[in-house]
Amino acid sequence: MTATNCRNLKVISFDMEGTLATPDFSNSVWHEGVPSLYAKAHGLELSEAKKVVSANYGAVGDQSPEWYDIKYWFRRFGLHGHKALMERCLSFVSYYADAKEVLRFFAQRYEIVISSSSTRDFLPYLLEGLNGTSNDGIAFAGVFSSISDYGSLKTPDFYLKVCQELGIEPYEMAHVGDNLLFDYSNASKAGVRAFYLDRTQGSGHPHSLKSLLDLKEIAMESD
Repeated sequence: MTATNCRNLKVISFDMEGTLATPDFSNSVWHEGVPSLYAKAHGLELSEAKKVVSANYGAVGDQSPEWYDIKYWFRRFGLHGHKALMERCLSFVSYYADAKEVLRFFAQRYEIVISSSSTRDFLPYLLEGLNGTSNDGIAFAGVFSSISDYGSLKTPDFYLKVCQELGIEPYEMAHVGDNLLFDYSNASKAGVRAFYLDRTQGSGHPHSLKSLLDLKEIAMESD
């Protein structure tokens, strides 16, 4: 990724899961907690419950807003107590090693926001270790959930609405995330300066970052 001129930028937007937070919390909720509750509710072995739950996830697919909505799945599976389940899984919340360093760096230079497909059921847990009451908490100028706030995935229109709420033009915001379509292509179509985070470098995409530290270096080169 070559150095990009950061002049005129006012806001740096970050995706949440896969960018700042690891998938561990979500995996514990979706692939362990939900099947466990389903097994108890329907008298199944856990292994069989996991197959049924996984098949249902696949039938809906991650291109549908319902796929991200835990309340939808609890209704579909006839379960209760999604908040209690998420509380039990809280210990699995973790962040990539570069996340806090990069957030602090950009928070000193720009407003920083979260632009995520994670719902507002998940975001408080995912944010707890970043913007808590401790002295090293990070202040976000805004937290936006495409699913909860606008009922859609991260489309170009979502990014335009985020900019409108922040009172800025799209070219005054940069966004970084790990999904090539939702975080890079759709943000770019909205006129936002997009960065694709590919931690595995498996895609071979010519405009990818291998770490959030790469974004920090780009900003420093543009100072």
